[in-house]
Amino acid sequence: MRCEAAVTGIGMITPAGLTTESTWAAVCRGQSTVRTDPDLEGLPVDISCRVDGFDADAVHGRRLARRLDRFTQLALAAAHQAVRDAELDPAAWNAPRVAVVLGVGSNSLHSYFHEFEVLNQGRPELVSPLALPRSVPNMAAAEVAIALDARGPNFTVASACASGATALAVAADLVTSGACDIALAGGAESGRSRMTVTGFHQMHALSQRTDAPHLASRPFDVDRDGFVLSEGAAVLVLERPQHALRRGADPRARLCGHACTSDAYHPVAPHPEGTGVEHALRTALEGAGLEPGDIGHINAHGTSTPTGDVAEARALQRVFGPEPPPVTAPKSILGHALGAAGAIEAALTVLTQQHQLIPPTANLLHQDPDCELDIVTQAPRAAAFGAAISNSFGFGGQNTVLVFTAD
Repeated sequence: MRCEAAVTGIGMITPAGLTTESTWAAVCRGQSTVRTDPDLEGLPVDISCRVDGFDADAVHGRRLARRLDRFTQLALAAAHQAVRDAELDPAAWNAPRVAVVLGVGSNSLHSYFHEFEVLNQGRPELVSPLALPRSVPNMAAAEVAIALDARGPNFTVASACASGATALAVAADLVTSGACDIALAGGAESGRSRMTVTGFHQMHALSQRTDAPHLASRPFDVDRDGFVLSEGAAVLVLERPQHALRRGADPRARLCGHACTSDAYHPVAPHPEGTGVEHALRTALEGAGLEPGDIGHINAHGTSTPTGDVAEARALQRVFGPEPPPVTAPKSILGHALGAAGAIEAALTVLTQQHQLIPPTANLLHQDPDCELDIVTQAPRAAAFGAAISNSFGFGGQNTVLVFTAD
């Protein structure tokens, strides 16, 4: 069964902006959002991409905001934006036919470690009764369903840094199969906890460029030395095309193909030749009924790690040949939002296709000769194309590829 899901709404909260429009404008400017993070003071790596200006009390109300961990606050705000963008009224929709599928990576570590510190101080009676409800990974999807009265399938996807993209693939299958009419799908993450940063640092996964934060995230550059942790959320509204047509919706794009594969190689390292990525690319294209030559743009996973970028480039070169489509790598601007990254980048891929404008990759000063790709830099590039791909990969060898076409 060929995947058919209309993208009718987008909601985004990122370090570049609190809305889809502000995020898109900032990404097109190509300016890095990496900066010194006061919450990480005293750690070997004290830089991140954080969402500033987000007032959870004002957005959700103080009582609800206190009940939610930050990743759930971001997810719920993005979901409300997406529903408004799709011009849907939750009071009028067929609630049992509305699904919620969200991806998470490290979920609620902020709340967990705060309560752990309280417990370690010998005061168990002061541990919040909300400690566990805040901490379970499915709470973002659950709170979105509660807030919007979405009573259909409700899933939480955990495939590391591919989680947000995988959630979209699962949601597209639900819509295509007829299990639901509407799916709110995406990912949310706030990976800036001190433990998360320290853990990644000990793995030598993070950029050490703390003296020049704006230059730290540099996918495909020969001097890249790791990624920068970020936070954010993106939710896309997927609908059965017939349902969107009946209500007069104007889809932004269609999710017409996807594939999920496993490297089955190493817990944290990608296969050096990108074989799992290649399989995902070819399978997604086949599922969409497209050839490599039909693709006009690639939104790369591009984390700025020495091994990951090369593995992705090799897979792209084998699938698309010596002249692959123009590539952009948004993590150069937004950092790595872990479980939310795939959803954020899928949303950017839809916007790129809609505007026929490819945002630049920041900090590509000296392109790695092992990453021979047509990477857009310095300024947005106008391009006419009908189909685009978004790549997302994660620890454990998780690979997800999404294919979007113009509606």
